[in-house]
Amino acid sequence: MTTTTTKSTVPQERGRHTEPSRAPGHGPPAPVRDTRLGARTHLRHIVALVRRNALQIKRDPESMADALAAPIIFTLLFVYVFGGAISGGAISDGSLPGGAVSGDGSRDAYVNYVVPGLMAMMGLSIAMAVGTGINDDIGKGVMDRFRSMPIARSSVLIAKLVVELARMSLSMGILLVMGFLLGMEVHTSPLHLLAAMALSLLFGASLIWIFILLGLAMKTPQSVQGVAMLVVLPLQFGSSIFAPTSTMPDWLQTFTDVNPLSNLADAARALVNGGELASSVWWTLGWAVAITAITAPIAVARFCRRD
Repeated sequence: MTTTTTKSTVPQERGRHTEPSRAPGHGPPAPVRDTRLGARTHLRHIVALVRRNALQIKRDPESMADALAAPIIFTLLFVYVFGGAISGGAISDGSLPGGAVSGDGSRDAYVNYVVPGLMAMMGLSIAMAVGTGINDDIGKGVMDRFRSMPIARSSVLIAKLVVELARMSLSMGILLVMGFLLGMEVHTSPLHLLAAMALSLLFGASLIWIFILLGLAMKTPQSVQGVAMLVVLPLQFGSSIFAPTSTMPDWLQTFTDVNPLSNLADAARALVNGGELASSVWWTLGWAVAITAITAPIAVARFCRRD
């Protein structure tokens, strides 16, 4: 008697690999780790995610309101509300770096003082919104979707960083246009002005990593915004962005001396108006490198471990 043995076969398409079935309850396959990907593949993932974020902005143009309107509002507000009082006092005593602008008690002197300082503030404002956006994406399940895809997880955060730097550049460009319309003058050279923008963007990139980490750590967008404001307000107003620190009490000057926003504002102001800038530039670069080196790896690791 002949015994016929039948084997169950699984149909497969030629050239296509089929994965074995998974037991119920198991999640999707884990994303590919960064170390498995080549630099070209990693870059391709980042470009694709940048395009995705850009298309999202195109579908929701209201998300650009802060980047477009904030520099106009802040410039008009501080120049016309505080400019006359501040320029008639501390600015008129020659507090501008290098004496490039003669203090005449007018708003023109204050424009050259405050606009370079506001470049630091624009970076902080854009960076603060990143944390809220990241947390909102987590609540909607967008980040879980990215985590289930075979892409480097760091590419998700790096793509977000690239898009926010583009928004930051646009915001600073509008700020400078407003400054020129209100009478700001560059007393050095266009290259120095571009260097001030580049320095502000570099420091803004380091701040973005802080707020990405905050967005990953907090539970709701409201909590991210609340904690961020507690950090942002002392840094903004306890600095040399809006007024020279010489008018402040000694205990506050101690804080402003180590405040990285003061260093950035002083560096941008010296690049635009002239004067000694080596110390403030090196302090700003040091802060940017230190903040990025600490917060970026922690943010990526927390994104990878997030349940």
